[in-house]
Amino acid sequence: MKTLKIKYILLISLVFVFSCADDFIDVPSPEKNSEDFFNSEADYQDALVAAYDMLQATAKNFQLGEIASDNTLCGGESATDTPGFQEIDDMEHTPVNAQLRDIWTWMYTGVNRANYIMEFKDKVDFPNKASVLAQTRFLRAFYYFELVKWFGDVPLVVDKRIQFGDQFDLARTPASDIYELIEQDLIFAADNLPYIQSETGRITKGAAQALLGKAYLYQNKFPEAAEVLENLINNGPHDLLPSNIAPLMWENEYENNIESVFEIQYSDVDGGSYDCFYCLEGNYAIGFNGVRGYSGPVFDFGYSFNVPTQEAVDAFEDGDIRLGYTILDIEQWIADNPTASYDETAGYEQTGYFNRKYIARKGDANRPDAALTNPNNTRAIRYADVLLMAAEALNRGNISDDRAKIYLNKVRNRAMLPDVSTSGSNLTNDIFKERRVELMGEGHRFFDLVRTDRAAQAIPGFVTGKHELFPIPNVEIELAGGTWAQNPGYDN
Repeated sequence: MKTLKIKYILLISLVFVFSCADDFIDVPSPEKNSEDFFNSEADYQDALVAAYDMLQATAKNFQLGEIASDNTLCGGESATDTPGFQEIDDMEHTPVNAQLRDIWTWMYTGVNRANYIMEFKDKVDFPNKASVLAQTRFLRAFYYFELVKWFGDVPLVVDKRIQFGDQFDLARTPASDIYELIEQDLIFAADNLPYIQSETGRITKGAAQALLGKAYLYQNKFPEAAEVLENLINNGPHDLLPSNIAPLMWENEYENNIESVFEIQYSDVDGGSYDCFYCLEGNYAIGFNGVRGYSGPVFDFGYSFNVPTQEAVDAFEDGDIRLGYTILDIEQWIADNPTASYDETAGYEQTGYFNRKYIARKGDANRPDAALTNPNNTRAIRYADVLLMAAEALNRGNISDDRAKIYLNKVRNRAMLPDVSTSGSNLTNDIFKERRVELMGEGHRFFDLVRTDRAAQAIPGFVTGKHELFPIPNVEIELAGGTWAQNPGYDN
């Protein structure tokens, strides 16, 4: 089976003049008029690969989704190590935060690459065209979903590229309209894609259904979410890995397993730099989350970012086997492995805990740049997440607590925990607790807290009416002629 473990290579005709310092407008390369492109299926496939490429930039999205929550502290070398991360951790971020601008820029790059294909979707027919357009529309939906999660109302452009000069005529579009496009794109993708692709890493029907269910859930459209998620549960090919295999699902050899519904592919090919993270082929977050100064078995050294808190550790019930493969207790690890050591005096906000799911494994440091070429994939949507989303939709939508408990207890039983028998609001709280421990370290916690109105009670420094959204980068407002209103609370 071919694998989309992608070293994305763009033909010269698809090169975009774009750098990490540019705004969200992609400017087509003058090397070839883009209207002369899209003359064969190969052209569409090359453009589609370019649209997939920006998925690799989302390592920062997932890492910051964890740092912004109550699960982890920023960590790093010092209080000034990557200031944008530190500000988000402390809920002190402003409209000049470089990391937030990266997310804005990179997600719009993904939107623009998808829209490039859609702009010329009718130019040439070929047998696999429906599949190409379905994958394209999933990717556009995913990038817009990230934008609306982080920033709320954002400019909406459909089936055409944003080109230089267009920014002066673009307004911020209500989030409800963004979600409407996301739903349309994902329904089309689900209707035109198979559950199993011949090339691993390609978008599937299940990925489209799962993301659609998540988009519905973020809008509190519980009946719609329950319907599409249960359709996936009842008809899709996915399942939970058994209890004895589950601890291995984060290892390289268990990528793209039966539990993986949507997985972002990375490779160890050298590319990109510390000045251009979106150019990377590797998953930079793996090295950045690792143990500073570590030497010993199983793991490799890292830069000690994204460190779990004691409160996050305490969220696990007694007997929950997930604690052992979710969080690395470095002191206990060294006590159990006398040949291991680490620099306990190095690093900032060190708790003694590390994100075991996404830290470097032994041998990763032997690659060209250990921090930039890690090939470990991001498990963006797992089947456990699907089960818990379905449980939440059924319970909060007052549809069926009985079915909600079936899905919740499947996840709990895999963790060697007993069934819950609650109902109503107590069951809601049980589902929320389960989402936290099952998905800890995977970047979903902050947005789960925001969408369920629990963030102010959980996150130190969180201000209601402000921190539900992140600020629009000031430079983007300036580039648009200063006509966009900033998100509430960020004007000063």
